[in-house]
Amino acid sequence: MIIREVNINDAYALSEIYKYYVDNFCYSFEYEAPSAEEFAGRIKEIMGKYPFFVCEDNGEIIGYAYAHKFKERKAYQWVCETSIYVKNGCTQRGVGKLLYDNLLPALKKQGFVKVFAVLGCPNEGSEAFHRKMGFSLAATLPDIGFKHGSWHDVKYYVLGLNEYHDNMPEPLEYREINILRQ
Repeated sequence: MIIREVNINDAYALSEIYKYYVDNFCYSFEYEAPSAEEFAGRIKEIMGKYPFFVCEDNGEIIGYAYAHKFKERKAYQWVCETSIYVKNGCTQRGVGKLLYDNLLPALKKQGFVKVFAVLGCPNEGSEAFHRKMGFSLAATLPDIGFKHGSWHDVKYYVLGLNEYHDNMPEPLEYREINILRQ
């Protein structure tokens, strides 16, 4: 398995991985999965500012992880959110760990102080994975999303990356640190 940076040509494969979870689970609160074209737009919006990695096994994309803005307001700029998805049938093979082993150091190097994983629940597998990666439960918002005929919680898992201090510089854009090319 190899980890590499995303490119626009990955949009179809990534949208298919994501579609399985949108259609079958409450992990994402989207009701309809984005098309490959919409996913390409998301890739363009994220790449450069935040890291976005894919995992390939024998040339097939089997997972992806990226970071993105946590909230719109400027005061949140030192915090980001992660998203990670592994192709159905490819879980429990270390794909998520490989992806986060690249994503989290990049975010730290960019200067983010905290990273959140926001999970639609129930999602025992992702909760266990995030705890294993060092995240801790920060908050639970009960019955906040309605999908597939029932109400679901959202859980916020958090991981500290850098220490807070006065006069912190703004986080760098990913293109400024680009760890895979060093």
